[in-house]
Amino acid sequence: MDEESDLVQCHEQSCWASLPDVCLRRVFWWLGDRDRSRAALVCRKWNQTMYSADLWRCRTITFSGRPSRSHASEFESALWYVKKFGRYLEHLEIKFLNPYNAVLTKKFQVTMRGLLSCLGKSNNRLKSLSIQHLELDRLVWRSSIRTSFIKSLSFFLKKVSKHLDYLNLKGARLAVEQGCHVLSSLSHLRSESFASELNLEDYFSHHLAVYSSPQFNQTMSMFRSLVVLTLNYNCISDELLETLGENNASSLWTINIKCHIHDPHGQEIPVRSVSLRSCYFSDPDWSMRPTLTDLLPTYRHTLQKLTFEFNNNHESLDEELLHLILSCEKLFYFKIWAFLDVKFVERILQSQEEGKCMLRTLKVRIYTNRYETNEEDRMLRDIYRKYRDLIDTEFNYFVIAYPMM
Repeated sequence: MDEESDLVQCHEQSCWASLPDVCLRRVFWWLGDRDRSRAALVCRKWNQTMYSADLWRCRTITFSGRPSRSHASEFESALWYVKKFGRYLEHLEIKFLNPYNAVLTKKFQVTMRGLLSCLGKSNNRLKSLSIQHLELDRLVWRSSIRTSFIKSLSFFLKKVSKHLDYLNLKGARLAVEQGCHVLSSLSHLRSESFASELNLEDYFSHHLAVYSSPQFNQTMSMFRSLVVLTLNYNCISDELLETLGENNASSLWTINIKCHIHDPHGQEIPVRSVSLRSCYFSDPDWSMRPTLTDLLPTYRHTLQKLTFEFNNNHESLDEELLHLILSCEKLFYFKIWAFLDVKFVERILQSQEEGKCMLRTLKVRIYTNRYETNEEDRMLRDIYRKYRDLIDTEFNYFVIAYPMM
């Protein structure tokens, strides 16, 4: 039995010794920090595997905002990681969960000062940084602590600005001047930033009229390669949109805008196109009427295209839709799939003939609750014959009845 055991042991050792590096790195990839450290003590090869760059490229560091012995080592382990493997880091996410008091925010600030300082010296490949929901306007963030943290963060962003591609500071809740100071750090070396994605949702404190700040517009003018931008409605102004258009016209694909009922909305966005689709969703407690009567008319001076697709089986919206069309001065495209009366189409054509609207495209799918649409089809043929000259000369026209069963 002893000889047989020795043969098995030797065989097992040879299997692990001959394991390809890519397989060994995959095994290490599934281990936590403590298990990796223990495994690195097995032999020289495993110790070298421990320092493989692809094991440490992505990192989420979480700090608990509650005093607890079990969380006491979080701050120390974060510094240990950055000192040992920070040079490999490409994607970093830092979470600070609901800080309980000023003692913890101070400890977090001191830890972050050391962490960011070490990372700024050793790392030259960081591509993305995410620090969400800090809520720096809360009382647990005393002025001196907040100022020190912002100073450390700004200095770090200056260091990594030349290779940082993504920055997420959602929920930071800063004053306008502080927020602009942090963002301007990204353009420190070249007077412009080439970050492609920026998440500034709730980046500024609530209820601030950021759109009226010349400093904010000037700061945003430094970004020249944005692809995705997320921010609040109270940041939007004509000046900002013009700046983004001038500097990011060839790159900017998406702007996500968060609206809050208590944010200042003194400015108007020049919305030209709106598309609202609920597909087959239907809920008697959900109504499109406020959108048609209260929200969209706000943009009646700029709207040019309207596309709707919704299941309004529980409410008639013909009057609201017609009023919206007539109130939009520049509307030339209207497409809708919904439960409508056939006469709705006739009223639009009549308004067009009278010069009350200037549509060039009209596409309507009239939903019905019946399998047979013979009656609707007959009425639509009569309407076409009545307005044939108008339709053939002025319209891209497509209207059908469709059973919605």
